Amino acid sequence: MKTLLTITAVIEAGTGVALAIAPSPVVLVLLGSPLEKPAGLVIGRILGAALFSLGTACWLARHDAQGRTAAGLVAAMLLYNIAAVSLLGYARVGLGISGAGLWPGVILHLALAVWCVACLRIARRNVSG
Repeated sequence: MKTLLTITAVIEAGTGVALAIAPSPVVLVLLGSPLEKPAGLVIGRILGAALFSLGTACWLARHDAQGRTAAGLVAAMLLYNIAAVSLLGYARVGLGISGAGLWPGVILHLALAVWCVACLRIARRNVSG
């Protein structure tokens, strides 16, 4: 679980900082269309702050990989990764949106979701056994 939390921390905090500083170019790579309206830029920056916060939480919990806090955080990240896969997949399949980073983003979040499930199963087994 420590490695999952560390890698998640780096990915999410890094993406969060990028979105907070320059949301339009990040969204352009991901979805193939820049944010142009002020409201979109504000929402992009709020998303950046949220992702940075998630990354920070993962970073701080990485040394407590066997604790309930880390398991709760991994469960929350599982939900986030499932949502990311669903929304990015819908953007491509349902809306026809495509950017260079879209499918890599889907694959990354899918892999992280599978990893979260695996870590939670191991943690549950360790608590039960």
